[in-house]
Amino acid sequence: MKQVIVSKFGGTSMGDAQCMLRSAEVAFKQDSCVVVVSATSGTTNDLIALGKTAEKQSWKEAEILLTKIRDRHLKIAEDLKLNPTSSAELRNLFDEMESLAKGINLLKDCSVKAMDTLQSLGERMSSVLCTEAMNTVLRNNKSSKQAVLFDVRDVLRTDDAFSKARPITAEVERLCTEKLSFVKQGKHVAVTQGFIGKTADGMTTTLGRGGSDYSAAILAEGIHADILEIWTDVAGIATTDPRICPKAKPIAEISFTETSELATFGAKVLHPATLLPAMRKNIPVFVGSSFDAEARGTWVRREVKDHPLIRAMAMRKKQILVTISTPEMLHAHGFLFQIFKVFNDHKVSIDAITTSEISVSVTLDDSTLMNTKLIEDLSKFADVQVEENLCLISLIGNNINHTAGLAKQIFDKIGNINVRMICLGASKHNFCFLVNEDQAVETIQRLHAGFIENH
Repeated sequence: MKQVIVSKFGGTSMGDAQCMLRSAEVAFKQDSCVVVVSATSGTTNDLIALGKTAEKQSWKEAEILLTKIRDRHLKIAEDLKLNPTSSAELRNLFDEMESLAKGINLLKDCSVKAMDTLQSLGERMSSVLCTEAMNTVLRNNKSSKQAVLFDVRDVLRTDDAFSKARPITAEVERLCTEKLSFVKQGKHVAVTQGFIGKTADGMTTTLGRGGSDYSAAILAEGIHADILEIWTDVAGIATTDPRICPKAKPIAEISFTETSELATFGAKVLHPATLLPAMRKNIPVFVGSSFDAEARGTWVRREVKDHPLIRAMAMRKKQILVTISTPEMLHAHGFLFQIFKVFNDHKVSIDAITTSEISVSVTLDDSTLMNTKLIEDLSKFADVQVEENLCLISLIGNNINHTAGLAKQIFDKIGNINVRMICLGASKHNFCFLVNEDQAVETIQRLHAGFIENH
């Protein structure tokens, strides 16, 4: 029986007409049923800039960005010889973009709802172009299949938390069965958008930056796919960032749990939430490069053959350490509840935590400092100290919390580098600690050399 494959292509894979045709060729060879695309490289940033410029500055300055975005997509359309119907669709999207920007400029207000609709245009434009590229490749390969443009918002139902919307899984599955199951018949390839969804009352939402991987996984879950493929500009997952450690090694196979830890703690290959839908339905995930499709790539599975002590390592920059202290915490109950309630009320996620008799230290992204009310609310019942310019270093592997002498090996290797906080024990797959940001690269290089390059 034919496998149902969902293939997602990132922004660099959509960079220009050549990239789109190359990606379409990959999708054809993989016999993909659904192709999920990101906005063309750089477009999402330009759309965000357009919204902010239209809100704060003159229309003339906003027009410069409008022209830049239009010209980028018209060049790709010209190179792909876009058909008249798709050309009209693309121009409709240009008109929508201009109307939105004019409305923002007139009102001098760019709400998160307006920004979500504006950002959605990136994926909606690239999917029109990629559908043409896909049909070109199908014709060139004398395939009887046809690529069809599919609006993901028809199936990806979300709540109304604009800019970081959450999918409503049961609704997505119902809608996929109703509207997307035609791809299993083998006559069509659906080309659709990542990153975006729609509320029950028809408002466009986005899943947050990097959400294209996540939405591809949600679609894979919704149509009960056999395989989810994530095609990017790197050939799979490596033991660490090759730009930091040139001797970083490709990983052929890695578990869902290890990959989740890696993504959460700084690895850029996958969005942290991507694996949740795949894990729920036990869908294997392949990560490869659309620029080198013959390269080995990485398979992410529930069960893997090898379980090394240290599989990979990652770093998460721009971290702050918030220490909340009060003598009232000594032998008192309810104090942690108070702290976590404040974080919950402000919808702030904590990465790592340690506690002592009278204090609690947590790591957060430095963007949290923009939320001055959070610090104010914590300060109402405790002394709050904030340390900036830190980096969270994570070693990912197996049986970490039951391996004697591992901590000694780690700290022997980083010697004179000061460690600000250690978090160990909550997961058998992760050992993480904080260092100053200016020592983060050296820390990773030393650890990678000691645990991976020399083994």
